[in-house]
Amino acid sequence: MPKKEFIEGMFDDIAKDYDRLNHIMSLDVDKSWRRKAIRRILDAPSPIKVLDLACGTGDFSIATAKGMKKKGIEGTVTGVDLSEGMLSVMAEKVSSEGLSEIITMQKGDGENLPFEDGTFDRVSISFGIRNFEDKDKGLREMLRVLKKGGKAVILELSLPENGIVRWLYNLYFLHILPKIGGKVSGEEGAYKYLPASVVNFPQKDRFMEMMRQAGFSEVTHNAFSLGICRMFIGEK
Repeated sequence: MPKKEFIEGMFDDIAKDYDRLNHIMSLDVDKSWRRKAIRRILDAPSPIKVLDLACGTGDFSIATAKGMKKKGIEGTVTGVDLSEGMLSVMAEKVSSEGLSEIITMQKGDGENLPFEDGTFDRVSISFGIRNFEDKDKGLREMLRVLKKGGKAVILELSLPENGIVRWLYNLYFLHILPKIGGKVSGEEGAYKYLPASVVNFPQKDRFMEMMRQAGFSEVTHNAFSLGICRMFIGEK
């Protein structure tokens, strides 16, 4: 089975339990990571057009839209995801939050985006690029749809560099988390894949070089929570 089909089916299967598990297993610290990333997204002049790739159930899109309203920034957020199941959950959340005028969403492939060159001021992706089949192509597509002077803001989970912290992290992430995820969702296989995808994600220096090779400039990196999460930013 092609990887894209596997990813799409897996997220369709876990969509209904994804939010609850995500926040339980991260102890809600993922919300603070998103807030830091959103500050870097909303530093563009108003109005702003944001593309949120691998938007999932919409947490990042919704937080971005709320940030825009709070700051009085006009603009739109477009969410794109492979999984119709995740987008269905997102649609309900967007409607309940009263954000349908700001947020739109569509099924799509981050490696083949259905947008013209230079469409967006910002492109965001939170905890999704590790699932791309061709990360280099995905990065080139992000650059292509950005306006000149635009910025990509990427959040991704990673392995801590400290040996002791990494050991504890691996114990939880590779052995305990799949059991919790499987018990709640009935899809233990998905929660074995997700930790493995983090382990296999390029280390920070390699990923920054991949961004440069894709054409991004001024590539920077910040580590959060002892390196459990990393934020990468690149400009066009």
